[in-house]
Amino acid sequence: MRGLLARLFLNTLAIWIVTLVYPGVRFAPGAGLLDYLVVGAIWGLANAFIRLLLLLFTLPLNLLTLGLFTLVVNALILLLVAQATPLEVQGFPQAFVGALLLSLVSLVLTWIFN
Repeated sequence: MRGLLARLFLNTLAIWIVTLVYPGVRFAPGAGLLDYLVVGAIWGLANAFIRLLLLLFTLPLNLLTLGLFTLVVNALILLLVAQATPLEVQGFPQAFVGALLLSLVSLVLTWIFN
């Protein structure tokens, strides 16, 4: 349970940091802490289930591009999360950059807190 809460905290913190440094991904005006936590939770669930299925279905394309198609899948997941939450993403190019930044920030936060 502690690990699940820690992952929720790190996801939420990473998304919040990305929205501060990159204008292509932001929260809707008036979004509060609960909204941030909801986005972090949905991001984690989407990565755990939907991303896994997308990567399985796109395995041949992913192998053909030597894994680079995973970046496209991450951008699609970010767009999907933005549709269900108060997170706003301007378009696919912004989702692509936002997902890349989100992966890097999450990696750094994981290094720091683990």
